[in-house]
Amino acid sequence: MAKKGKKDKDAKKARAEEKNKKAQAKAATKDKKKSKKLGEDDDDVDIETVLQQFKEQQEAFEAVNIETVHRPSKRINSSMVANPVHGKRELLIFGGENTVDGIASFYNELFTFNLDTSQWRKITSQNSPMPRSSAAIAAHPSGVVLLHGGEFSSPKQNSFWHYNDTWLCDAQTKEWTKIDNRVSPSGRSGHRIAVWKNYFILHGGFRDLGTSTQYLNDLWVFDITTYKWTQIEFPPNHTIPDARSGHSLVPHADGLVLWGGYCKVKAGKGLQKGKILTDCWLLTMKSDLSAIRWERRRKQGFQPSPRVGCSMVHHKGRGVLFGGVYDYEETEESLESQFYNELYTYETQTNRWYSLQLRSLKKKKQERVKKQARDEDLEEILNALLKKANLEDEDQDDDANDIENELKKMDGDNASDEDEDKDKIEYEVRNQLPHPRFNASTAVVDDTLFIFGGIWELGEKDYSIDSLYSIDLAKLDGMKVYWEDLKEVERAKEIGDSDDDFDEDDEDDEDDGEEEEGDHKLVAEEEDEEEEAEEDEPEIPDPRPWLPHPRAFETLRAFYVRTGAQFLEWAISNNRDARGKHLKKHSFDLCQDRWWERREQIRIEEDKLEDTGVGEVVEKDTSKSSGKRR
Repeated sequence: MAKKGKKDKDAKKARAEEKNKKAQAKAATKDKKKSKKLGEDDDDVDIETVLQQFKEQQEAFEAVNIETVHRPSKRINSSMVANPVHGKRELLIFGGENTVDGIASFYNELFTFNLDTSQWRKITSQNSPMPRSSAAIAAHPSGVVLLHGGEFSSPKQNSFWHYNDTWLCDAQTKEWTKIDNRVSPSGRSGHRIAVWKNYFILHGGFRDLGTSTQYLNDLWVFDITTYKWTQIEFPPNHTIPDARSGHSLVPHADGLVLWGGYCKVKAGKGLQKGKILTDCWLLTMKSDLSAIRWERRRKQGFQPSPRVGCSMVHHKGRGVLFGGVYDYEETEESLESQFYNELYTYETQTNRWYSLQLRSLKKKKQERVKKQARDEDLEEILNALLKKANLEDEDQDDDANDIENELKKMDGDNASDEDEDKDKIEYEVRNQLPHPRFNASTAVVDDTLFIFGGIWELGEKDYSIDSLYSIDLAKLDGMKVYWEDLKEVERAKEIGDSDDDFDEDDEDDEDDGEEEEGDHKLVAEEEDEEEEAEEDEPEIPDPRPWLPHPRAFETLRAFYVRTGAQFLEWAISNNRDARGKHLKKHSFDLCQDRWWERREQIRIEEDKLEDTGVGEVVEKDTSKSSGKRR
C-alpha cells in the first residue's frame, strides 16, 4: 500500500508540474483558472506587430464615427458603466475579447444603449484607446468616464500585454482624451476604480510576468481638477489589505469599501494555488491625501459564500453583487468549480449583507386619476407650508417636473402617451435570475441593474454567454431579457465533460474522496450556519429612527405623498438660505434617500406578508369620513 501510495503521489506531482508549466506558457491569469492551453504553437503573430496593425487601422478614422447597430458582438471582460450625465439614461460599454477556434480577438469600440429608445450605437474614432479587455472603468457625476489599463494578447495567446495608460471619455460627446503623466499606475488588469468626491481611486490588480503572476495592493488617486495621479503611501506600521485582483470597490460616505478578491499563494516548489478572499476594508478618505487610512471591517450577520468574479456595482448607499465562481482546488492537477447566479446587496454604512429574491409577476391596475388627485393634494400642502414660512417662489414648474420625472422612473411610467407605449419594444420578462456565471459586466441606471455577458465553465473549456438582462431594484418584479444565447452552454451540458483530467481523478477517488468531501462539507456548513443566524436576527437597525418610515408594499410615490410635508419641514429647518423650489426638491431627495435606506427592512416585512398570502396593502383614504363608528 505504501508503494502504491508513493506511486500515486509521484504521478500527481508530475501532472501538477505539467499543468503549471502549461499555465505559465499561456501567461494569462485573469481572476480565474485559464481554460485553454494554446501556448505550444510556433506560428503565432508577434504581439507588437498586432498592436502596430491596430494603430494603423485607428489612424484611418478622421473623426468620431457613430453607427446604429443591432447590438454589440459577442464578447467577455468588457468595461461597462452608466452614463453619468444627469438625465441621460444610457449604458456605455467599451472593449472586451472573444475567442473562436483558439484565436483571440480584442475590441476597442464604444457602444451606447439608450434605454428610452432601446437603440444601440457603435462609436469609433482615431483617438480611441487600443483594443483591450479587463480594463478598470468608473464614471464621475461631472460627466467624465475614466478608463485605465487592461490586457491584450497575440491571436494564439503566446504573448501577453498589460496596458498602463489612462483615458478620459466625455460622456456627452463620446470623445476620448489620453492622459500623459510621468507618475501613474503601472500596467495591470483585474484592478478596480471607484469615485469619491473629486477623485478616482484605483486599487490592486495583477501583472503576468510570464513565469509568475504578481498581485498588487497599491492605491492611487486621480484628481479630476488637476488630471494627475498620486500614489498613496502609508506609514510602515499601518495595516493594509493583501494584494488582490477581481475585488469589489464601492463608494462610502467617508471614502470607499473594499470586499473580496482573488490572489495566488505559494503551494510548493514552483507551484501556486488560488486563494479567494472574503475580507472587508473601509478606506477613510481625507482632503489631505497623506491622511488616508485603511480600517478592517468585522464580519457580522449573514455573509455570501466565498466567490470571485462578482464585482459589486454601487447603487444609493449600497453595493449590488451578482454571480461569481468558487474553485475547489483540492489538488494542483484538478479543479472543480461552483457557479452562482445569486443577487445580494451590501449596505456600506451598516456593513451588512442581504439576499435579494425576485417576486412573482403581477399585473397591477393603473389608477392614474386617483394618483393625480393625491399628487395635487400634496402640492397644495407643500405650497401652503412654504407660504407660511414666507419661502415660496413664483416659478416652481422646473422643480416640480424634476420630481415628477423621478417618480415616473420609479413607477415604470416613462411614457404617458399610449401611442408611445405601443412603439416600444416588448421584451420577455422572467421570474428567475440569469444562468449562473462569473465576470459578468454590471451597471445601474437610475434604479435598474443591467447584467451583460459573463463566463461559464465545464472542465477545461470556457463558454462565454452572449446576453443582456435588467432588474428593477425597487420592485424586483421580474428580470427583463433583452437577448440571451445559451446554445453552447446547453450543448456542453448534454455532451458532458470529456477532459482527461477528470477521468484521472475518478481513478484516484479512493485516495482523494475523503479530502474532497471534507472541503465540500466545510463550505456548505458555513453557508447554512450563517443563513440560520440571519433568520434569528432582529430587525435591521434604523440609523435615523426619528424620520418617517416606509410601509410594506408602499411605492416611493405613495411614501412621498404621505410624508412629503414632514420632509419639507425638515428641509426648511436645515436649509436657511434655500427657498421654494429648491426646498421642495431637497425634501424629495431626503424622502427618496429614506425610502432606499429602509428598503431591505421593508422587503423582509413584505416577504413575511406574502408568505401569509398578503400581496398588497391598501391604505384607507382618511380624507373622506364614512360617518360610521368602527
